Formats: sequence, structure tokens, C-alpha cells
Amino acid sequence: MPSRVSLSPGLLRSAQQAAATAAPRATDADAQRRLHPEVVQALLDAGFARHFVPARWGGSEGGYQDLLHSVAAVGEACTSAAWCGSVIAGASRMGVYLPEVGQADLWAEGPDAVVVGALMPRGNAVEVPGGWRLTGAWDFTSAVESSQWALVCAAAPGAEGRDPWFFAVPRPDFQVADTWHTVGMRGTASNTLVVDDVFVPRHRGFDRRDMIAGRAVGSRARCHTTPLRLISGVLFGAPALGAARGALASWSAANAPSPGPDGQDARRAAATLAAARAAFGIDSAGLLLERAARVADADVATAAESVRNASDCSLAVEQLVDVVEQLFRSAGSTGQLAGHRLQRIWRDVHCLASHTALRFGTAGAAYGSHLLRSAGTGPDG
Repeated sequence: MPSRVSLSPGLLRSAQQAAATAAPRATDADAQRRLHPEVVQALLDAGFARHFVPARWGGSEGGYQDLLHSVAAVGEACTSAAWCGSVIAGASRMGVYLPEVGQADLWAEGPDAVVVGALMPRGNAVEVPGGWRLTGAWDFTSAVESSQWALVCAAAPGAEGRDPWFFAVPRPDFQVADTWHTVGMRGTASNTLVVDDVFVPRHRGFDRRDMIAGRAVGSRARCHTTPLRLISGVLFGAPALGAARGALASWSAANAPSPGPDGQDARRAAATLAAARAAFGIDSAGLLLERAARVADADVATAAESVRNASDCSLAVEQLVDVVEQLFRSAGSTGQLAGHRLQRIWRDVHCLASHTALRFGTAGAAYGSHLLRSAGTGPDG
């Protein structure tokens, strides 16, 4: 289905500038387990935080295709920076489900506020006059070190007992526990966010079902009304696309032709085929991600598209991991050196692909079931 969202080169150009800032600091981000402040600022300057913020609050109300291409551009330089840019954009989008007064709080200082999100209901909210008392701990909260606000999910009193709600919590009201000690994606600083019996006023909460369904408050922009199932894979898959491109660039630079004895002809032929195979693998995965982003940008999605998007993205990431895996294996001992770019990307994509939104087993089974049910109701069913 064609999208009515026009692509703008603005975010992509700015993202390429952010990539130039992130590239020389990628190794340091991996070692320090956080992004350098200049990289965070470059992501904000590029427009990632404001990308999905409503225009009435100074934001861009941007599209998912723009975000995909821009995140991938940063990912070629630093997977962790790309991931942070994407999740900051996605978390800011969540703010549109708050009541108007809550949105005014969130973007009181402008559309570039760094918002982070914790999607699983790992906290508890007790209703009190005027709002709730909130307590909880949310691990794996990416970019939390740089955040000004957090939107965290907790169980709250509801018509059906305890319903998942999101609560907007400003930086002074939560702490960060240093728990992100991982093999990959180390620069995302996805540490644990801790809230201890904090009051949250009623206008800073919303029902998680509104976000899942795309019931935004005060906006009919498609980026706000898109159901969550259409967009999660795009947000989390985009960094892998850039990472694989970066891996191929690194590998190709190391295997560029150079004058040598005739005995190297066979090795050169193998390298040229490996480069071509990797490039085609990346391109095919990119086409799946682009199709998913187009569906997310379209005014409406069919039932098939709605269930297919997650499969597109998770299968694309599987393909990208396979590409990086093959490049890493063929790089020899050099690619395994501690400071080598290729081994960092290899660790990153394996870590990234473990995200629950990128598991093809679950998404593929849902899409396969849809295909078989659809076939059963057809002319021959």
C-alpha cells in the first residue's frame, strides 16, 4: 500500500553528521559502556528526539521510512549510537498518549527532551488522591544515562483488576543502577531504572492499550496512530542494517585488491564473491525493512500487512546477523583483535538480535498461521 508520508532528506543528512561524530568514539563507547556526551548531543542535533514529537510542541511528526534510513546511517558508524537514536525517537512518540497536560510537562523545555521507555510492567502503582504512588525497577532501559524523562510501565488499579499503565517520571524522581555488563551493545548503557515510592500526578499516566492500538491524544498524524505491532521491528531492526553495512565496509577495506603474486588469484576470487554475497544479503534485508516502514507510514494496513511486518523485520535481522557472521569468520585472527571494528559489530548484532521484538520464531509463526487461515477461506478452502 503506498504511503502518503513524504520522505525528507533533512533527518538523513543530519544523521550522517551524527555518524561522523560517533565513528571515532565507537570503540570508546564500547569500553566505557556509554555514549560520549558529544555523540548524544549529535543525535539530538540531528533531530532524533523530536522526530515523532507533535508539531504543536515543536516536533517533526516524521515518518518511519525516514527514521529507518537515518538510524541505519548512524549504525554504519556505531551500532550503540544508532540504537539510542532509534529508541529515543520511539520513546518520545509514546508521549502522545499522555493527556494534554502531561504532554505539556514532557515537552515544556522543547521537543528535544530525551525520553526513554520501559515497556514491560515491572512496577506497581497504588492509586492515591490526584494520581498514583509508583515503585519499581526496570532493567534494560536504553539511553537512561542521558534521559530527562522516563515512561515506565507498571500495574495499576483498573476495571479488570491490575492493568498495565505507563507513567511519565522526570529525572529527579528516579535513580539509575549500573547493571549493563554485556557482551555487545555496550554503549547503549541500558541500565536499570529505579523508582521508589514516587508520586505521579494523574495527567502523567496512560493506559498501555492506547499505545498498542495507536489512540493518540490531540493528534491524527499517522506516526501517532500507527499500531505498535507495525513499528517495533522497524525501530529495533534499523541499527542492525547500518551495522551490517559497516561490517562490510570494514571487511572490504581489509580485502581490497593489491599487487601480488599470481598465487593470490584464487584468494581474490573468493573475496570478490564474499563481498558480493554480503552486499546482496544486506540489500535484501534492507528491502524487507523498507517494506515494513512503508506499511507503518501508510494510512491503513491490511490484516496481512499487520501480521507480516514483525516477520519482515525479524527475518531481515536474522539475515543481517548471518552476513556479519560470515564476514567475521572469513576475517581470520585480525578481525578478532580486541580493538577491531568487525569484532565489535559482530558482538553488537548478536546482542541486538536477541531482542524479543526481533525473534522470527514468534513472528513467523503468527504470519504463517495467517497465511494458512487465509488459504482455508479461499475459493478452494
